[in-house]
Amino acid sequence: MSEREYSFTSESVTEGHPDKMCDQISDAVLDAIIAREAELAESDFVSPDGSKAHPEYVRVACETLVTTGLVAVSGEIRTHAYVEIPAIVRNVVEEIGYTRAKYGFDHETCGVITTIHEQSPDIAMGVDESFEVQHGYNGDPLDLVGAGDQGMMFGYACKETTQLMPMPIYLAHRLAERLTAVRKAGVLDYLRPDGKTQVTVRYQGDKPIAVEKILIAAQHADGVDIEGLMKPDVIEHVIKPVFDLEGIEYGHADVYVNPTGRFVIGGPMGDTGLTGRKIIVDTYGGMGRHGGGAFSGKDCTKVDRSATYAARWVAKTVVAAGLADRCEIQLAYAIGMAHPLSVFVETFGTEKVALGAIETAIAEVFDLRPGAIIRDLDLRRPIYRKTAAYGHFGRNDKDFTWERTDRAVDLAAAAGLND
Repeated sequence: MSEREYSFTSESVTEGHPDKMCDQISDAVLDAIIAREAELAESDFVSPDGSKAHPEYVRVACETLVTTGLVAVSGEIRTHAYVEIPAIVRNVVEEIGYTRAKYGFDHETCGVITTIHEQSPDIAMGVDESFEVQHGYNGDPLDLVGAGDQGMMFGYACKETTQLMPMPIYLAHRLAERLTAVRKAGVLDYLRPDGKTQVTVRYQGDKPIAVEKILIAAQHADGVDIEGLMKPDVIEHVIKPVFDLEGIEYGHADVYVNPTGRFVIGGPMGDTGLTGRKIIVDTYGGMGRHGGGAFSGKDCTKVDRSATYAARWVAKTVVAAGLADRCEIQLAYAIGMAHPLSVFVETFGTEKVALGAIETAIAEVFDLRPGAIIRDLDLRRPIYRKTAAYGHFGRNDKDFTWERTDRAVDLAAAAGLND
């Protein structure tokens, strides 16, 4: 029986999309607090209540909203540091490129509202002193950190691209990155910050066989000829360089550029933005499941972020080790508890050894308690703003420690791949 053929589509957005503006602002606030708390710790700062400055003290859950002429930053934050949130907001908006009112938003004149309060002590007590500690601590310091919330998190990896990501979302991200790059470099000086990309890939079974459709929606200056100027420019300067670099054929794909014929009003003037509203863009483009939790604006004690990073790390290592061609990992946690409630492994029938052997090997090679994840992935660093656009996964950046596959040899040995 022949393998089924089907099409699968994923989208990405540029850093000027209103939702992504919010993600970047929230993560910029997080980065600033982490950096400043570390500086205070180096100076041996002690607050009037006797608590010492330390990166482990930081708790951040920062949410942002943008709309016409306004940025609102809210959330629950615990830190010894003071950071100038309005200045952080204006800097992010400026770097994105909203620097003139005619673009629909201006970093200098937009209003900034902040409504920040402290984290609930009921939550803090379970993170600072886990369930395991409260009920018979066994002396392992990694049991100290309880999960910052309950929930389930997923990680995914496959062999479709060099970064072990699904092809549709990987290509959509690279197109969005390139769209921003040519705008900022002045190659296409009529482009504006807002934009979206979308790629449809044809599959036979689990194998991508063709790129069928490419969609680019890019904010632009008024009066630009979409079909006569913009579409040829986008094909030449955005689509062609991305696909040539990846070595992927796209010549038979249908290409659509601003199919409505006009995209002048964009950014917060065209659509309200919120932190955490692009979680499928942030992960795998709909390929693989999602636990529902957003990442941006959350410190690493929030397992929505850290455990999702760990799940990607494990899934990618399984594929890199040659144990399966596709892998999905689900982790589940209870608030205040250090040990995950469950670890589920799915390889979609592509496993090269028994699934039970892979599960046993994962338990042997990876420690999935929040404290161990934070330690092993070095997550108490100000690295988060750059994760907030163009995907948290499949990026070749040394700070994205969850993309490493340095435990692949150990995992393969533990699973008995070559026995």
